[in-house]
Amino acid sequence: MNTETPRTGDLLVRIGGVVFAVGALATLITVAPLFLGTEPFPAPAYFVCMLMGVGFALAAAGLLRSAAAERRAARASST
Repeated sequence: MNTETPRTGDLLVRIGGVVFAVGALATLITVAPLFLGTEPFPAPAYFVCMLMGVGFALAAAGLLRSAAAERRAARASST
């Protein structure tokens, strides 16, 4: 069990990781027919692959939010 308290931005990083993983899996699935010589998937399947970028952006936003909170806490403790 983790006794660490969740910090600002942690949830965004976790959600971003999950969304990125879904996008990566979709990318593997949609690229596989190109190597197997079967018929490619329809265009909407390729749009799901864009979740990789969305997940990366969410995780980056969570990291930036966490860094900003740490900076604010450091400034508050130094004054």
